Amino acid sequence: MPTVYVDGDACPVKDEVYRVAGRYAARVVVVANATLRVPADPAVELVVRPGFGAADDWIAETIGPGNVAVTADVPLAARCVARGAVVLDPKGRVLTEATIGEAVGVRDLMDHLRQAGATTGGPAPMTKADRSRFLGKLDELLSKAARAGG
Repeated sequence: MPTVYVDGDACPVKDEVYRVAGRYAARVVVVANATLRVPADPAVELVVRPGFGAADDWIAETIGPGNVAVTADVPLAARCVARGAVVLDPKGRVLTEATIGEAVGVRDLMDHLRQAGATTGGPAPMTKADRSRFLGKLDELLSKAARAGG
């Protein structure tokens, strides 16, 4: 069974991760820059790494093939995919070797436009449909791993 690594700072779907991972008895590691409340469950671990980028670095250095990362941070997602992990963003988009290039390209383009002074707006707020899509995709990923015996 894969371990689910959660980029915990500002993650809007932590409760959903705990619920789905609990159904599959999957280990969850929440990584953050500061202490967060996590369930009192032996399958849920909190790792605190203070400092800019320290939590991301810890995830990228620790995650391995077959694990799942939950993050909206595209550069972190690219690092996780490079280590063989599957990434799921909080809105239910799965990022793999086949799709990470496009995500990085769009992120870099938007960053370039912002630096050039364009008003690009921020990400759309989370909706019930986003949350539902996330739940479905995480369940699908963990179910597939359970069937494969991983």
